[in-house]
Amino acid sequence: PDVIIEAQFDDNDAEHGQEHLQDMFSDDIKKLSLDTGEKGKAAGISGGHSTKQDDGLKVNDPRLLPDEFLQRTAKVVYILEKKHSRAATGFIKLLADRNSELFKRCAMFSPVDHRVPRVYVPLADCPPDFVTRPEGYSQKLFICRIVDWKEDSNFARGQLSKSLGQAGEIEPETEGILREYGVDFSDFSPEALECLPQNLPWVISPEELAKRRDLR
Repeated sequence: PDVIIEAQFDDNDAEHGQEHLQDMFSDDIKKLSLDTGEKGKAAGISGGHSTKQDDGLKVNDPRLLPDEFLQRTAKVVYILEKKHSRAATGFIKLLADRNSELFKRCAMFSPVDHRVPRVYVPLADCPPDFVTRPEGYSQKLFICRIVDWKEDSNFARGQLSKSLGQAGEIEPETEGILREYGVDFSDFSPEALECLPQNLPWVISPEELAKRRDLR
């Protein structure tokens, strides 16, 4: 769902639309069919048989099609750097299948950001009364950190790291965004605070103000 495939059109294509593309495609296929037929006749006249290379190239062979009709494909071979923090903000809920063995061990974490997969989290990470009172946490925001995602699974596995608070409130929503993007918002160290004026309230002196450009 994160991949967007764009069609490329020139000015002529934009003017005539899809019908023009279909006509071009049909004409090229006919041309290819005629070309391969003529090659077959020529091979029959000259030697009475065709080579293996001619037999391998059929009319529907992609190698015979013009480049504009081919969709280039690729695959990821190596991850140079992981940019995502592997942390997400979302909600927890019980699994739908109450009779499954997984229901006794895990809960479902649904991220607010739909680009992040849903995550199985251990029930041990959830609040103690979550199983008996799941509706009480339907609007509680949590931070989950993804620890693993198997290739053959639709869901990742993670751990709940913190309960942020009620959804819709400024403080929990802000903290969730900062944690998702890996922003360090911890308190400043005493060494950093010593660089600030200690006598409060502090005001800019007239001499210092005269050297500054006033942008107020």
